[in-house]
Amino acid sequence: MKLFLKTIFRGPSYTIGKLSIDGVYFCDTLEDPIRDLNNDGDLDDPGETKIYGNTAIPRGTYKIILALSPRFKRLLPVLLNVKHFTGILMHRGNSPQDTAGCILVGKNKVVGGLVDSTITEEKLMTLLTRANNAGEEITITIE
Repeated sequence: MKLFLKTIFRGPSYTIGKLSIDGVYFCDTLEDPIRDLNNDGDLDDPGETKIYGNTAIPRGTYKIILALSPRFKRLLPVLLNVKHFTGILMHRGNSPQDTAGCILVGKNKVVGGLVDSTITEEKLMTLLTRANNAGEEITITIE
């Protein structure tokens, strides 16, 4: 299963994206601000700094596994091998304050936020669990 996250708005305090699954639009996303200023997939260049809990995931392709979140006490998608990051999840949330560096899923029907995030997370987990149980590799490409 291939997820693709396309950034559509880069603001000073949040980032909005569109998430597709196997080429079909699935939902909107909300992340922290993008700090990879030259879009090269790292935060190693002059002027780029990771701010803990307040930095969007750099461009790249990452493997996703499903794992129990100690914080949220439920199975969630975890992005692996993201340079400068650990514990990056995809989960429900409505505002930039809910991200802490993670990718929030829902519908971008309000400025700078999401609605219907709980049902969107549940639908995403249904699809990812089905793919995982079928032995499919799950990846996400962020652009």
